[in-house]
Amino acid sequence: MSAEQPDTDAVGATPRERLRHVYWIGGGSGAGKSTVARRIADRYGLRLYSTDDVMAEHASQSTRGDSPLLHRFMEMDMDARWVSRPPAAMLETFHWFQGEGFDMIVNDLLRLPREPHIVVEGFRLLPRLVEPLLAVRAHAVWLLPAPDFRQSVVESRGGSASGFLARTTDPERALHNLLERDRMFTDILRSETARLGLEGIEVDATMTEEDLTTRVADAFGLSGAASRSATTRSD
Repeated sequence: MSAEQPDTDAVGATPRERLRHVYWIGGGSGAGKSTVARRIADRYGLRLYSTDDVMAEHASQSTRGDSPLLHRFMEMDMDARWVSRPPAAMLETFHWFQGEGFDMIVNDLLRLPREPHIVVEGFRLLPRLVEPLLAVRAHAVWLLPAPDFRQSVVESRGGSASGFLARTTDPERALHNLLERDRMFTDILRSETARLGLEGIEVDATMTEEDLTTRVADAFGLSGAASRSATTRSD
C-alpha cells in the first residue's frame, strides 16, 4: 500500500482517537463483507480499504519472528494446507485467524487522511483486536454467515473445481475441510462479539445484498446522514 501523508492534527493522539473516523466490517468468509463495504463506500462517499487486497503485501513484509504461523503455512504444500490436517488444526494455525499482521492493517489506516472517512473490511478484523481501537463502538459490525449460505457462496464460485482447492490431490476433501474450518471460525466470531458487546449480524439466504447493506448502514448510524445529504441536494 502506498503511504500517504497522515493528518498532522492527529499527532500525539491515541490510535483509538486517530481511528475514530473508521468503520469496520469483519466476519466470516463469504458473508458479503466486500459487497456491503463497496456499496457503503459508494453510497456515503467513504474510502474503501479491503484487507484482502493487501494480504500479499503484508505477507511479504512479515518476518518469521512476528508471523511464525504465516511462514509455516507458506512452507506447506497444498495438501498439507487443505487436505491432510483436520479442520480444527487448520483453524488454530491459520495465521490471519490468529491476528498475525493485524498491526500492519492498523499502520496502513493510520497513514491515511481522515477525510474521507474509511470503511475497512475483511475476515482479518478480529473482534478482540478491533474492540480496543473503537472510539465509537457502533462503528464496527461482524457478518456471521449461516453454514448453508457459506456453502452456496463457495459453490457459486466454482466449488472444489476452482482456485486453490483444485490444486490439491483431493479437492472435495479440501472443500469439506475449508467449510468446516470457516464454520468454526464464524462460531468464534459470534462468541467474541457477544462477549465484547459488539454488533453481529446473522446472514442467510433470505437476506438480499440491499437488506444487508441497509442493516450495516443503520448499525453505523449512516442512514440519517444519507437522508440529510439527499435533502441538501434537493434544496
